[in-house]
Amino acid sequence: MASDGKTEQPTPRRRQKAREEGRIARSRELSGSIALIGAVLVLSWNLPSMLGAWRDFTRVVWLYAATHDLTVSTPLLSWTAEMAIRWAILPLATAWLLATTVSLAQGGLVFAPASLTPRLDHLSPVSKMKQLFSITAVSELLKSLVPAVAIVYIAVQVLGREWPATTLIPSGINGFATHLAATSFEIAWKSGLVLLAWSGFDYLIVRFKHEDGLKMSREELREEYKQTEGNPQIKARIRRLQRSTRRSRMLKDVERATVVVVNPTHFAVALEYGPNLPAPVVLAKGRDHLAEQIKQTARWHGIPILENPPLAQALYRSVEIGQSIPAKLYAAVAEILAFVYRMQARAAERRSN
Repeated sequence: MASDGKTEQPTPRRRQKAREEGRIARSRELSGSIALIGAVLVLSWNLPSMLGAWRDFTRVVWLYAATHDLTVSTPLLSWTAEMAIRWAILPLATAWLLATTVSLAQGGLVFAPASLTPRLDHLSPVSKMKQLFSITAVSELLKSLVPAVAIVYIAVQVLGREWPATTLIPSGINGFATHLAATSFEIAWKSGLVLLAWSGFDYLIVRFKHEDGLKMSREELREEYKQTEGNPQIKARIRRLQRSTRRSRMLKDVERATVVVVNPTHFAVALEYGPNLPAPVVLAKGRDHLAEQIKQTARWHGIPILENPPLAQALYRSVEIGQSIPAKLYAAVAEILAFVYRMQARAAERRSN
């Protein structure tokens, strides 16, 4: 909440972590109310055939009781259980299917092993007592009383309205059962609508609380960024180390260069050429301080340094380290190499003399 400094919207990683912990916006009341309405509709659809079946079953039971002695081994209990299961399995299956579908629609299929980890505070009687008498528990109780009061009111109104008609029903179980089933069905579907409306409101509250609980503070955003993208200071240090390593390796490569072309102060490009190379290759390049280091390495190892500002700038801007020079620079580089080879030949001739 804003008072806690959590004013930022949750990141996808925060949502994913909450989902892995089993924290999703899901209302059990919504699943239960839709399951109840589905079961009531299935029962109403089967009501005529169900009343006829139970009427026939009751007649059979009474005839059996009139002609047989009722003992422990009498199959009346098994008959009753079989009849109840036969007519209850379809409404129960419908309710389960609807409840599962609505639950999946609210948050999808979630497998959260972290929520299955045993926690000692969940087993503590003291913590359970605190939860029982907490403000949250009281609010949940009051929240459940609202639809309960509405359902009781509906039941009283329907029964009060139907009571005169109930007293006028002719004697006989058929008329009474039909009237009782119709009255119960009216109470059930009206109660289901009340629960559906209330559960929809409850889902909005649950979703709002869930979204509010996922909000993050700016400090949490920074910490998450450090965990996912890395600490900016550490990343900057790594980049500096990588640049230093590349620079050291590049200066080491300068030792085998054939010539270094300079600007003369701002740019320096070290070239290598030999019989096994189809074209001169850029071994190293740099500007300002790095250019000075390249020139110092070249002087230390006796590599010729020639000034040609246009060529040095062109090589620096158009050729990457390790690449051969483009064809448009062949002529200019060939003049440089020819000059270097003539100088080296004269130096060798003087040494031989």
